[in-house]
Amino acid sequence: MTIPPATLPHPAQGHLSLQLDPAAEADRIAAALRHQLRDDLQRRGLVLGMSGGVDSSVCAALAVRALGPRRVFALFMPERDSDPASLELASEWAGRLGIEHATEDITPLLEAARCYERRDEAIRRLVPEFGAGWLCKVVLPAGRVEGALLNVPSLVVQPPGGEPRTLRLPSAEYRQIVAATNFKQRVRKMVEYYHADRLHYAVVGTPNRLEYDQGFFVKGGDGLADVKPIAHLYKTQVYQLAELLGVPAAVRERAPTTDTYSMPQGQDEFYFALPARQMDVVLHARNAGLSEEDAAQATGLSVEQVRSVYRDIDQKRSTTRYLHLTPRLVEPVHPISAH
Repeated sequence: MTIPPATLPHPAQGHLSLQLDPAAEADRIAAALRHQLRDDLQRRGLVLGMSGGVDSSVCAALAVRALGPRRVFALFMPERDSDPASLELASEWAGRLGIEHATEDITPLLEAARCYERRDEAIRRLVPEFGAGWLCKVVLPAGRVEGALLNVPSLVVQPPGGEPRTLRLPSAEYRQIVAATNFKQRVRKMVEYYHADRLHYAVVGTPNRLEYDQGFFVKGGDGLADVKPIAHLYKTQVYQLAELLGVPAAVRERAPTTDTYSMPQGQDEFYFALPARQMDVVLHARNAGLSEEDAAQATGLSVEQVRSVYRDIDQKRSTTRYLHLTPRLVEPVHPISAH
């Protein structure tokens, strides 16, 4: 079975549209999931982690649309840095969908892997007094879309009852903090595959096109899955499906967040050059081959801003290409490699 590509309007000069036929697209994805599960994966149902965000909420609803609620299993996997609202929103939506679900607090697993200890060790090399009760996050400079600032990360820390402090992050400390926090995504995926193996189900990955294209996922973590039903859809289009599928307004109106650090952290604060809706349009323009001038007209950004974001898009594709690669072999292993 060949799944036809999503119908995306070809952008005319100076105009970009990401409007879908949401009902037709939801049916198309549901049909694809049924085919993939039955013919490719030979599994009975679907497991997914739900974060209280729009992407996982839409994926849960699409799984139910494809298979019915009795063949979908949801996991909520909070840890000590998680926003409590995430669990509340996810559990409410799973209940409305009528799917079986479980909550697994992954804090003990992360403590055993020394996730927090390794992260805090790197932070204390910069802030020796950092300890219990302190909050933290990693951010990129806010003005980088103008092209004047480099993507040099900073650490933000906040002592109990005190004001936030921002410090430039040296590369070694940055890599250690990110490597340590990546345990969170990898542990969650380990738990998902435990339940998938137990139930003879497949695992759903929830990246949208913006995240998938730009490498905003952890290899062996949230990048690991058997099916990725919305990886072809821009974030704007995911919101269109969310409205069709009845995802609660509290989820649809929630700002996209990494929910990884103890301080609130927006995705554009940590990774993307622009907020998701603007980033969608610029990425669509880049994919469609629009000039910087036409993209600027379509987005309301300046030509210089578009040029900066185009450069950021290309750089992220280059530096995160390895995330998409399968393991390298010395030579193909037949007949496995032929499939």
